Amino acid sequence: MAHKVQGVVAESRGAPVKLTTINVPDPGPGEALVRVQACGVCHTDLHYREGAINDDFPFLLGHEAAGVVESVGPDVDNVAPGDFVVLAWRAPCGTCRSCVRGRPWYCFDSHNATQPMTTADGKPLSPALGIGAFTELTLVAAGQAVKVPAEASPAAAGLIGCGIMAGLGAAVNTGGVSRGDSVAVFGCGGVGDAAIAGSKLAGAHTIIAIDIDDRKLEWAPRVRRHPHHQRPQH
Repeated sequence: MAHKVQGVVAESRGAPVKLTTINVPDPGPGEALVRVQACGVCHTDLHYREGAINDDFPFLLGHEAAGVVESVGPDVDNVAPGDFVVLAWRAPCGTCRSCVRGRPWYCFDSHNATQPMTTADGKPLSPALGIGAFTELTLVAAGQAVKVPAEASPAAAGLIGCGIMAGLGAAVNTGGVSRGDSVAVFGCGGVGDAAIAGSKLAGAHTIIAIDIDDRKLEWAPRVRRHPHHQRPQH
């Protein structure tokens, strides 16, 4: 059965987005239906609307989200109805060489939900980053739903799915920051602040925040112990 809900859709390159009725199917094998409780607005959503990601319009926007599992399909054992979850961009396979080495962020066979969500007239929607969370309900691969403590704030938890993951992952996984390192973070928006926090978590000795926006520099020291910051001089 398809659920008729409201979603924010970008129908064509550069056109104003619309709040419109969409169809979200019940979950099939390996899928989960999630009721979205909060979704952040990310600059990537603008990139989708402008056609900078690809031209697979119409797009169902939104990807930085948290919510509650409404139902699951067959062969799902990682989440259950009622679980509070953060949504990841893709579900790792769990069996490729990256996954078995404990590095699922480099999975060679990650995937999203198989069934499409559609417009009211049946046209398949392309969900932003495999999620499409500017909607009341969204369909994802069950492996994209990551269970988190139920007492977490949905608005805060949703940030983990994009900005925090990107910044912290850049420091801990890609950059390989370790205890005693000195780190410079260029740009102190949401992702940059998460990179600062990730560097602190990894044990960096000195963390330097660099930005041309004084407001961001005022915020950046709050996420770490060493309030070193620098505003480039012109």
